Amino acid sequence: MPEPTGSIVRGRDQTFELTLTRHFDAPVANVWASLTDPEQTPAWLGPWRGTPGVGHTVELQMAFEEGDSWSSVRIDECEPPRRIAVSVTVSEEVGGWDLEATLEERDGGTLLTFVHRLDDPASAESIGPGWEYYLDMLGAARDGTDRPEFDDYYPSQVAYYTKQANRVLTG
Repeated sequence: MPEPTGSIVRGRDQTFELTLTRHFDAPVANVWASLTDPEQTPAWLGPWRGTPGVGHTVELQMAFEEGDSWSSVRIDECEPPRRIAVSVTVSEEVGGWDLEATLEERDGGTLLTFVHRLDDPASAESIGPGWEYYLDMLGAARDGTDRPEFDDYYPSQVAYYTKQANRVLTG
């Protein structure tokens, strides 16, 4: 079973930040392409369509979820190849997500810092294992290795994220 790596801290505007990191032995521009190139994202996240650009909305299909619905993704900020911030409209039931990915050169490779802003840290119990899975999918797609299995992440990581949420709520 993969070890969970995320952490939750109080963020800005009464939100909480779920932060996960991954290190890749590749240049920043190469990792940026894995995150943003419509030819590369289907291998780990899913396809997207539309015209990218700050203030534009594209559609993303998270291909490894139940169902095949498309989500609207508004590109709020983009500083290629270092940072992208997006607002995702997932569904009426789930609501929206504010996500950010930052890349920096570190230890001869690239450090990816991924942030999902949460209104309620308890939601990390399901969101945290999901992003652990997707970021490990990114690593597998980049390395050409077998995809991880979601069942290895959920529900086994729920207790870890429950503890993270309780820690940030109790200070």
